Amino acid sequence: MATKKNTTKATNDSQAAAPAAAAKAAEVQTEAAKPEAAQAAAPKAQAKGGMLREITPRPQPSGNPYLPMPATVAEVIQETGNIRTLRVVLDDADAMKNFTYEPGQVGQFSVFGAGESTFVINSPPSQKNYLQFSVMQAGEVTAAIHRLSPGDKVGVRAPLGNFFPYNDWKGKDIFFVGGGIGMAPIRTIMMHILENRKDYGKVSLLYGARTPRDMAFSYETEDWLRRDDLDCTLCIDAPFEGWEHKVGLIPNVLTELNPDPKNCVAVLCGPPIMIKFTVQALEKLKFAPENIVTTLEKRMKCGIGICGRCNIGGRYVCVDGPVFTWKELQELPPEM
Repeated sequence: MATKKNTTKATNDSQAAAPAAAAKAAEVQTEAAKPEAAQAAAPKAQAKGGMLREITPRPQPSGNPYLPMPATVAEVIQETGNIRTLRVVLDDADAMKNFTYEPGQVGQFSVFGAGESTFVINSPPSQKNYLQFSVMQAGEVTAAIHRLSPGDKVGVRAPLGNFFPYNDWKGKDIFFVGGGIGMAPIRTIMMHILENRKDYGKVSLLYGARTPRDMAFSYETEDWLRRDDLDCTLCIDAPFEGWEHKVGLIPNVLTELNPDPKNCVAVLCGPPIMIKFTVQALEKLKFAPENIVTTLEKRMKCGIGICGRCNIGGRYVCVDGPVFTWKELQELPPEM
C-alpha cells in the first residue's frame, strides 16, 4: 500500500507540475517568437564570437526579422546555362530609396510557396534602382527562382551578415580571384573598389570558369579587360575554340601571374575545391593568412543567428560572417 500511495502521490505531483512546465515553455516560445527577441539574439552571438567587426542585424520595415519585404522582378538575365541574374525592386518606394548595404552583405531571396535561399547582393551599393542577385540552379528553391519572369512577386530579407572590410584595405593592392558563380560577391566589392579607385593601390582580377559558356557577366568582361585601372585576366580549364585568353586551372594561372604579396590583400570566392587549392597557391606565394579573404554565404540558413544550422564550431556564419579571413578560418574546426 505504501508503494501505491507513493506512486499515486508522484503521479499527482507530476500532473500538477505539467501545467506549470507547459506555461513556462509557452512563455519561452512566445518570447522567442517576438521580433525584438529574435533581433536581440543575433547581436549577443556576435558579441560572443565576433571575428571581423561588430554588426547588428537590421530589422525589416515590419519589425519582424522573419518577414520578407515584398519585391517585384524587374529584369532577368540569362548568364549561363544554369545561372540567372535577377534584378528586383522593393515594392515600398521609400524602402527602396532608403535601402543601404555594404559590399559582401547578403539577402534571403524567397519565392512564395517554394522557400528562400541566401545570395549575395552583387550590385554595388551605389546602385539605387534595384537589387541584383545571381542564382545558379541547384535545387528546388533555385529552380523556382529560375522560373521567375519580370513582374513576378518575390520576397527579400536584407541586408544580412557582415561585409568586406574595404576601409582596412585603403592604400593596399587588391587581388580578386573569382571562380564561376563565385564571381558574384567578387563583382560587388570590385565595383565598389573601382568606384573609389584613388583610395587603393593596384587592383587585379583573375576570373576563371570551366568553359567560356560557364562564365557569368560575360557582357562585362570586355569592359574589365579594357580598363586602365584594372589588371584583368580571364582563364578557362581546358582549350576551347576561339578562346584568346589564359588556359589552365585558377590556382595554376594564379601561380603563373605571381602577384606580389607585399601590401596586398587577396579576395577570393568560388567552389570549395577551387578555394582550397587557391589558398594553397596564395600561401606558396607568401600571402599572410590575414590577407586572404573569402565569403561563405552559401552556408547561411535563417541569416540572423537563430536556427543554428550554419555553425562552424562555436561560430555562426550568418552572424560572424559570411566574410572571413583565412587566419580566422584556420582557428575553426575543419568542417569546411
